[in-house]
Amino acid sequence: MKALYRLQAIVLKELTQLKRDRMTFGMVIMIPLIQLMLFGFAINTNIRDIPVGVVDQSKTALSRVLIQTVTATQVVKFTEHFYNVEDAQSAIARGEVRAVLVIPKDVSQRLVRHKAVGLGTPASSDEETSRPVAQWIVDGSDTMIAAAIKGLRAMPLTELLGLPANRIIPTFEVALFYNPEQRTAVNIVPGLVGVILTMTMIMFTSAAIVRERERGNLEMLITTPIRSIELMLGKIIPYMFIGVIQVIIILGLGYSIFNVPINGSLLQLAAATLLFIMASLTLGLVISTIAKSQLQSMQMTIFVLLPSILLSGFMFPYDGMPIEAQYIAEALPATHFIRLIRGVVLRDVEVIDMTYDVTWLATFTVIGLIIASMRFKKNLG
Repeated sequence: MKALYRLQAIVLKELTQLKRDRMTFGMVIMIPLIQLMLFGFAINTNIRDIPVGVVDQSKTALSRVLIQTVTATQVVKFTEHFYNVEDAQSAIARGEVRAVLVIPKDVSQRLVRHKAVGLGTPASSDEETSRPVAQWIVDGSDTMIAAAIKGLRAMPLTELLGLPANRIIPTFEVALFYNPEQRTAVNIVPGLVGVILTMTMIMFTSAAIVRERERGNLEMLITTPIRSIELMLGKIIPYMFIGVIQVIIILGLGYSIFNVPINGSLLQLAAATLLFIMASLTLGLVISTIAKSQLQSMQMTIFVLLPSILLSGFMFPYDGMPIEAQYIAEALPATHFIRLIRGVVLRDVEVIDMTYDVTWLATFTVIGLIIASMRFKKNLG
């Protein structure tokens, strides 16, 4: 009986301590809630409204009707118009669109032949029979996006041509760039760099200031002439080398074991990687100035890591998420880095051509350092 009383006392003590630790109690509630919301609403493998472009070489009423017919499928959404195929391919490489529909000049004649084949009338030659109505140029590095657009290959033009609903014949030719074999490793390995760096870089620095406080070193730092911004920079610079080593290991093994190509310049890759490492380390420092203990810093790291894995485009296509989830994803450094590293590694894009993501990471780093420095000064007071 006395053992039960002692056990009850320990249980009450732990519950009281948990109640006082608001951060831990909040994580107990928030982590399952956030995961439920992410998987229930944000994660969507049924992709819709993929941003694509069009090169309309025909510029006829029939080509415009064809664009409207494709839009009606709700699989893609035409956001850009290009004058030539070269500009369209450059836009795909920069990540501005995920695919481009190229409508040839003779689309009217092709539609007539397509209708003849659909009605069972033999064409004049096998070559004309096999000619598609138009062509899709697709960024094949994302296998889910590529699979969704490949599904339009045999899209029936029933309303446009008046064909019977049961007559489905190939309509579009699909050309897959950057990953024509549709190997999952080509898409996963570069994204894995972003996820691992997010986890390790934030984890390393999220406990930096907390650890100094728990070890009693904070008073010593206060008495030194070092400035807050200098302390913040000194905390993150050593871990930059660790991040570089991790990137070399991941991409090196990805190339040697899974045959993942590195098409871009190593200098461009280094620039993008260092920018992201700085942003992640800065985020860890901000967490470190907020957390009261190393346990809280770990909990807050997990709080950032879960959305970074699920919303950054690493596992699920960014374009398939609801607009609210995309807003959250845009606030995460991992989202911008995964775009950058896939652009450099797979599509041979220069970092300067992806200005939005570069600017966002640089701005995030500067603002994060300022916030961490200001919070550290506040703690000193």
